[in-house]
Amino acid sequence: HLVGDKRQPRVWDPAAFGGIPCPPKSEEQKMVERVMESCPFKAALACVGGFVLGGAFGIFTAGIDTNVGFDPKDPYRTPTAREVLKDMGQRGISYAKNFAIVGAMFSCTECMVESYRGKSDWKNSVISGCITGGAIGFRAGLKAGVIGCGGFAAFSAAVDYYLR
Repeated sequence: HLVGDKRQPRVWDPAAFGGIPCPPKSEEQKMVERVMESCPFKAALACVGGFVLGGAFGIFTAGIDTNVGFDPKDPYRTPTAREVLKDMGQRGISYAKNFAIVGAMFSCTECMVESYRGKSDWKNSVISGCITGGAIGFRAGLKAGVIGCGGFAAFSAAVDYYLR
């Protein structure tokens, strides 16, 4: 299994709760569920979602930035539309790549922590937030790694508290 041995599937029988009984799932449905609950699928989905969201955010921030297309050698020259669009595209791609990497790292780490612990609770997002933030911050040194760990863990806890 890609998810791990400690995680138990959720069994929900609608007939037990007074709902409409349904036939048992076919092997194809079970296989699709296993794939969609796997860590690689979750990481890939977060990567694609982060890329799209980051690209949109990058284009938006470039659109409201007054320095897009600005040339410090000639500050009085008005940038052309081509230069502005080129800068917006570059910033959009840069943000998209960063968001995709962070999304994939966090999602994969959270899925692995959840598989290891065998539980789905707020601690998984805090642990994975610490690991992800620490890994990102560690590139700038130990102190930045510790701050990144704490900051990302706190942000993950706040988001998890709000969503649950």
